[in-house]
Amino acid sequence: MSRLKRLMVPALCAALFGGAVHAEERTLRVYNWFDYITPKALEDFKAQNSQVKLVYDIFDTNEALEAKLLTGNSGYDVVVPSNVFLAKQIEAGVFQPLDRSKLPNWNHLDPKLMKLIEANDPGNQFAVPYMYGTILIGFNPDKVKAALGDSAPVNSWDLIFKEENISKLKQCGVALLDSPSEILPLALQHLGLDPNSKKPADYAKAEALLMKIRPYITYFHSSKYMADIANGDICVAVGYSGSFSQAANRAKDAKNGVVVDMRLPKEGAPIWFDMLAIPKGAKNPEDAYTFINYLLQPQVIAPVSDFVGYPNPNKDATEMVDPAIRQNPNLYPTEAAMATLYTLQPLPRDAERARTRAWTRIKSGQ
Repeated sequence: MSRLKRLMVPALCAALFGGAVHAEERTLRVYNWFDYITPKALEDFKAQNSQVKLVYDIFDTNEALEAKLLTGNSGYDVVVPSNVFLAKQIEAGVFQPLDRSKLPNWNHLDPKLMKLIEANDPGNQFAVPYMYGTILIGFNPDKVKAALGDSAPVNSWDLIFKEENISKLKQCGVALLDSPSEILPLALQHLGLDPNSKKPADYAKAEALLMKIRPYITYFHSSKYMADIANGDICVAVGYSGSFSQAANRAKDAKNGVVVDMRLPKEGAPIWFDMLAIPKGAKNPEDAYTFINYLLQPQVIAPVSDFVGYPNPNKDATEMVDPAIRQNPNLYPTEAAMATLYTLQPLPRDAERARTRAWTRIKSGQ
C-alpha cells in the first residue's frame, strides 16, 4: 500500500503542477486581415493577459478565410470576415452566438452602424464590427482637372459611368476593383435599379452599361491601384476608402509631387464592415471574448484606425482618432451621407451566376 502511495503522490503532484503550467499557457488563435492592427495593440493585450499565448495569423482574401471556416474546424478562436461573407457563414452555421454579458464594452458601438449590420447579422447576434469603409472614387486632382476642367464631377458616379467623362480620363488611366460583388451593384444603382437585385435580367442591363465604358478602363485589380495612384501612373480608381488615405500618405512620403484625393459620391455607395466572430469549433472561447472586449476599448481601437486609415464603429473612439481621418467626410461619412449608404447582400444562385457571367464578359471586353 505504502509503495502504491509512493507511486501515486509524485504522479498526483505532476498532474497538479502540469495542470497549473497548462493553465498558464492557454492559447488564443486569431485570424485577421493582413496589415490590419498595430503591433502595440497586440503587445499590450499580451502584457495584460500574460497567461494567454497569442497566435496571430493573417489572410488577404475573404475566400481564404471562408475555405478554412467551412471545414468546420478552422483551428481559430477569433476570425474577421467581411459582412457579406459573414451572412453566408451564419447561414452555414459556422459561428457561436455571442454572449453579450462577456462583452461589457459593447455599449461603445454606434447604434446607427449596428442597425446597418443587421442586414447581414439580424439582431447583431453573431459578430462585432472591427473596422468599416465604403467603396468610393480616388483621384489625382491635377490630372482630372487637366482632362475634364474645373467642373469634373468627382463627387458623382457620373465621373465613371458617363462616357463623355471617362473617355477623357482614359489618357491618364482608370482602374476598377476586380470584384463583381462590389462593382456591379454600383452600375445597378446608377441605372436606378436595386444594387442587391435578385433578378438575372438586371445584370444584363448593368453589363451593357459597363460594356459601354469598358474601352476606357485601364485595368481591374483590387490592390495594384493603390501604388499606381500614389505614383501618378493612373488618375482615377474605384476602390476602398482607407486605401486612398494610405495611397495619399505613400505619395507624401515619396515626395513625388503626386496628390491623391477621394470623394464619397453623393448618390451613395456600398458600406462594408469587417467583423469579429467566434467559430463554433473554437477551443478557447473565453479568451476570444477577452480579446474582442479588449478591442472594443476606445483607447485601443483609435490608434488602430490611425494606422490602417479606416474608421472604426466605436462612437466613443471617434474623438481620439487622428483628425486627418475623422474629419474627412469621405472616410467618416456625415449623417447625411450615411443615409445614402447601403450594405451588400448575398444573392440567390441564379442571380449570382448571372453576375459572374456578366463580369467575365466585362473583363474580357467581349
